[in-house]
Amino acid sequence: MRGATHAKRAVCAVMVALAATACGGGGGSGQDTSAVLSSSWGDPQNPLEPANTNEVQGGKVLDMIFRGLKKYDPETGEAQNMLAERIETSDSRNFTVTVKDGWTFSNGEKVTAQSFVDAWNYGASLRNNQRNAYFFAYIEGYDKTHPESGEQSADTLSGLKVTGPLTFTVELSQKFSTFPDTLGYPAFAPLPRAFFDDHDAWLKKPIGNGPYMVDNYTRGSQMSLRKWEEYPGPDKARNGGVDLKVYTDNNTAYTDLMAGNLDLVDDVPAAQLKNVENDLGDRYINTPAGIIQTLAFPFYDEDWNKPGSEKVRKGLSMAIDREQITDTIFQQTRTPATDWTSPVLGEDGGYKAGLCGEACEYKPDEAKQLIKDGGGLPGGQVKITYNADTGSHKQWVDAVCNSINNALDNQRACVGNPVGTFADFRNQITDRKMSGPFRAGWQMDYPLIQNFLQPLYYTNASSNDGKWSNEEFDDLVDRANAETDTAKAIGLFQQAEEVLRDEMGAIPLWYQNGSAGYSDRLSNVELNPFSVPVYNEIKVG
Repeated sequence: MRGATHAKRAVCAVMVALAATACGGGGGSGQDTSAVLSSSWGDPQNPLEPANTNEVQGGKVLDMIFRGLKKYDPETGEAQNMLAERIETSDSRNFTVTVKDGWTFSNGEKVTAQSFVDAWNYGASLRNNQRNAYFFAYIEGYDKTHPESGEQSADTLSGLKVTGPLTFTVELSQKFSTFPDTLGYPAFAPLPRAFFDDHDAWLKKPIGNGPYMVDNYTRGSQMSLRKWEEYPGPDKARNGGVDLKVYTDNNTAYTDLMAGNLDLVDDVPAAQLKNVENDLGDRYINTPAGIIQTLAFPFYDEDWNKPGSEKVRKGLSMAIDREQITDTIFQQTRTPATDWTSPVLGEDGGYKAGLCGEACEYKPDEAKQLIKDGGGLPGGQVKITYNADTGSHKQWVDAVCNSINNALDNQRACVGNPVGTFADFRNQITDRKMSGPFRAGWQMDYPLIQNFLQPLYYTNASSNDGKWSNEEFDDLVDRANAETDTAKAIGLFQQAEEVLRDEMGAIPLWYQNGSAGYSDRLSNVELNPFSVPVYNEIKVG
C-alpha cells in the first residue's frame, strides 16, 4: 500500500516467516560457476522493453538482465536500495534521487541519472504504446505525455529533472509516501543509449545492467542468457548462465526434468502434484507466494455491464466449489480465496480474510437464484477462456465449469474455451476480444495492498484487462495513496475492495503457492516471494 513505512516492516516480517520454507536442498558436492542450467519457460507476449512487459514470462528475463533503483529481497520481499544511493523527500511528493556511481550497462556505457529519466519518459509516452505506461501516471506531466484522449502535447514528463550526472528529481501529482518502494518494478529500469539509437537491434538482443546478458533468442524455442563477468552489483551470478526453454505443455517439461533433459521446472503441473514429493523429495519446493488467481470479465461487452449483471457474476462465484477444486486438483498448493489480495501481506499489510463474504462461499441454491434474478447467463452459456500451454489450466477450468453446471442443473451452462498459447491469449485480451469470463492471475510487483488493487481495477489501469470502472473505487484508491497514516491508508484500500466485492468486478478463485522441482545437478534453489526462481543464486555441480 502507499502509506507509512511501519506497514511495510510488518509485511516483511510476515514474508520472512513464509520465505523460510522456500529453500531447497539437493545438489552435488562440487559446483562449477561456469556451468549453465536449463529451466522451463514460455514465450513472453511482447518484446522485452521494461515498460512494455507486464506478464510473468517476460518479467523473469527482465529480473535477470536489469537492476533498478530498488531490488526486492529474495527472501523477504523488502524493497532495498540497489542503484539508489538514497531517495529523499520531505513532503512525500517531491523526491531527490541519487544514483550510485560505478554502475555500467553490459556494453560499457555508464548508468547515470539520465539513463533513468530517458527510460521513464520513453515508458510514459503515448506514442511508444508501452503496456506499463500507467506506472508513471503519478509523475507530473503524465497527462500531457499520455492523455486519455487525443494526441500527446509533451514528449517528456515535467516532473522529471536531471540535476547532475547522478542525481534527478521527481515531482508527483499527489502525495505518495511509498513511491520509493515501487521502484524495484522493471518498468522503472534504466536504459542505455543503444536502446534509443538502434531500437530494432536492441529488441533483438537487449542490453541491460543486470547479472546476466542475453546471448540469443529463438522465439518458440529458447532464450539463452549468460553470466556477465563484469557485473558490478553484489548479487553476481553463481552459475555460468541459464537456458530458458520454451514449453507449450508443462507436463512435457516435468517429463523432461525426470528424464534428465531439464534442470528446473518452476510450475509443477497439477497432474504431477500427487507424485512430485515421491519423485523429487527435497528437490520439490512448495511455498506461499504473492499470487492470486481470478476470473475476469469483459466489461466492454454490454452483456456483462448492464444493470443486474453483478448478480450474475456473484452467482457464478457462489457456484464454484473452491475447497473441492483446490483439494482434488491442486493437492493443497492453492488456498480458496476470500478476498482480492494475498495472505502474504499479513493483516497489518492489508490482507483481510473473509472480506469477500458469502460471495466466495459455495452456495449452489443461492447461486442459481442470483443468476436468474440478474437476467440469466448471457446467451445462455458462459465460456471461460484460458491459455492451454502452461499452468494446468484445462484441469481447473473444467472443474470450475463442472461445479457451475452442477449448481445450475445444466451441463452446458459453462464450457472451457482454450487458446493455444499464452502470447495469443494475451493478445486476444489486450485486443478486447473476450466475450465472457477469462482466466486472470496476478503476481505482485511489490508487496503492498495497493499493488493488488490499483493496477487491476482502477479505471484504465495498466492491467485492468476487463476494463471495469467505478468512480467510488477510484476515489477511495486516490485517497488511500495520499494518506500517510498507515492504518487509515489500509482502511481506505479495504473500503475500495468492498466496492469491488459488491460489484463483483472479478471473481477471486484461490491464492497460489510457488512450486518448483529441480534436478540433482542443482543446489541452492529458491523461489522468491513472487514465486520466481532466484536464478543468480543457483549453483550447478
